[in-house]
Amino acid sequence: MRIALLAYEGCMGTEIFGVSDVLLIASHIASAMHGKPQTPFELQVVGLGRRTVNLAGGIPVGVRRPSGSYDLLVVPGLEISRLDEWSSKLAPLARELAFIRKTFASGVAVASVCVGAFLLGEAGLLAGRQATTAWLCADELASRYPAAKPSAGAVLVEDGGVITTGAVSSAFDLAIHLVKKILGAEVASATARVALLSGPRASQAPFVDTALLAPGRPTFSHNVAQWLEARLAQTYDLERVAQAFHVSPRTLLRRVKAETGQTPLALLQQARVEKAKQLLTSTAWSLARITEDVGYADVATFSRLFARRVGESPARYRRR
Repeated sequence: MRIALLAYEGCMGTEIFGVSDVLLIASHIASAMHGKPQTPFELQVVGLGRRTVNLAGGIPVGVRRPSGSYDLLVVPGLEISRLDEWSSKLAPLARELAFIRKTFASGVAVASVCVGAFLLGEAGLLAGRQATTAWLCADELASRYPAAKPSAGAVLVEDGGVITTGAVSSAFDLAIHLVKKILGAEVASATARVALLSGPRASQAPFVDTALLAPGRPTFSHNVAQWLEARLAQTYDLERVAQAFHVSPRTLLRRVKAETGQTPLALLQQARVEKAKQLLTSTAWSLARITEDVGYADVATFSRLFARRVGESPARYRRR
C-alpha cells in the first residue's frame, strides 16, 4: 500500500509520524509472524512547496514532491488556538486543498486525522458523507460544512473512500485500522499490544468535557438546559419545566426538539452524566453518593445511563 502523508506549514507532527511509526512496527511484527520480510506499506512524507516544512511549534521536517500513484493520502490536522480562526488558518492552504481535491478525484482514498477534516471539508470531500473530527471542534465542522453528515463523537468513520478520525491520538486508531485492513486482525492486535495502544475505540464520549466547549448564542433550548442543570437533584416534571418557560408541554417538547434533536429529559440526563463525570474525577465520593447528588435513587439505573452515554462504566471512567 503506497501512502502519501501530506505535510504543510503548521500541521501536527504526531498526526504524520504517529501513523508512519505504527505502520513500521506492524511491518516488523508481520515479518516476525510470517517468518519472512514484509513490506506492505510504502510511505512518503510529501509537501507542495519548499523541501522543508515547519510543523506546528516550528519544527522543520524535510519533505519530497508527490510522485507516482498512491493508494491513500493522509491529511493531518493543523495547530489551532481558538475555535473561531478557521478561515484565517485555511486560507493559506489553497494549494494543499487543490491537491487533496485532485488526488481524490483521481480515485485515491483520502484520510484525515483530527481537524484535518476541515481541509477535507474545504476541498469538498465531506459533502454527503459521514464524517467526524475532534470532539472539541465537532460543532464548527457541522456548521461550516452543512452538507456533511456529522457522526458526533465517533473515533473513526469511513464513507465512500474518505476516512475521518477524532482528536490527535486518533492517528493511532487510523494506523491500526490500516494494519487490520492490509495485514489482518491478528497483526493489528499484536501491533496494538506492542505499541501500548488500547483496544479499538468507537467513541470520543469518555473524553468530552463540556466545560471546554465554546458557549453558543443563547437559545430557548440552551436556557432550558441551564434551568435543568441548576436543578439536577430534583425529580423531572415536564409540566413544571413548561410552566417555568410559560409554554405548554407540547410547545416545550417541539421547540427543544427543533433546536437540539433531543427532548428536555435527554438534556437533563446529559447534564447529570456530565456532573457525574466531574465528581468521579475530582472527588473520592462513592458512586452511590454521586448517583444521589445528580438526582438518581438507584445506582444500577444511573450506571446504565452513564454507560450508554459515555461508552464505559462509571468505575472504568474513574480509573482513567
